[in-house]
Amino acid sequence: MPIYEYACRTCHARFEAIVRGSDVPRCPSCDGGDLDRLISLFAVDSPGSRKLALNAARKQNARVTRDKAWADHEYDRKHRHE
Repeated sequence: MPIYEYACRTCHARFEAIVRGSDVPRCPSCDGGDLDRLISLFAVDSPGSRKLALNAARKQNARVTRDKAWADHEYDRKHRHE
């Protein structure tokens, strides 16, 4: 059973899915079906690749944290005087 990587065109989430036969994958974030199948990279385990993967994960987590903080700030600003 192949594992494919996908990017959702609706919510821009990236995920992996096991595809069996004629199964059509759905986005786990928004349940959308408008997906791009991405080219998967070979799995290589080395100190350098681990460091790159860790740095990429840290950047993604920082981006998500920043976006959530901004959303909280905007919510507070809009609803503070009600």
